[in-house]
Amino acid sequence: MMGFFMNIPVKQLAPDVRSLFAQFPPALDIPNFEYVTADAIPEPYHTLLVHQHHMTVTVEKHHGGLVDVRILGCRQQGSSYARKIVLALHKSGEIVQFGIVRINLDYCSPEVRAEIVAGKTPLGRVLIQHNVLRRIELTAFLRVDATPKQMAWFGKTGYATLYGRLGYIHCDDQPAVELLEILAPE
Repeated sequence: MMGFFMNIPVKQLAPDVRSLFAQFPPALDIPNFEYVTADAIPEPYHTLLVHQHHMTVTVEKHHGGLVDVRILGCRQQGSSYARKIVLALHKSGEIVQFGIVRINLDYCSPEVRAEIVAGKTPLGRVLIQHNVLRRIELTAFLRVDATPKQMAWFGKTGYATLYGRLGYIHCDDQPAVELLEILAPE
């Protein structure tokens, strides 16, 4: 299975980092980044990113506890809903992931749509709890040169190298969600 990820092209047209950030003008926190191959991602980030599972489940398992979603911004235009979020550990409040998603709500049932827009539950958990037939398609991995603007996502200061991924969540075989997920520094 690992060989599959090593063959992912390192540059894709969509989802696109800049277009995801552009949904939240003035997008002053867009990071400097470069596309990298899966085998260029060091541990523990490699284990946390190079798989086809929901990051909600992955970071909860890694950190040994549930995560809560905190919405930094959201926008809805017709059936397109986007949100910029962080995931924080329920017990400590420590932020473990930053993300942006753009969701085509036309591919969601009314119940799933309502729960997503309510913004109280991480997206992965919503899809799992509603038994939405889903498949995660990774399109690229990123190395991010985080400045204080990006470190603020995690409640930290300074500079760091971060790692993330881009992809789609297909719901009932439709590319319903574009996603960008960047992990907090370990």
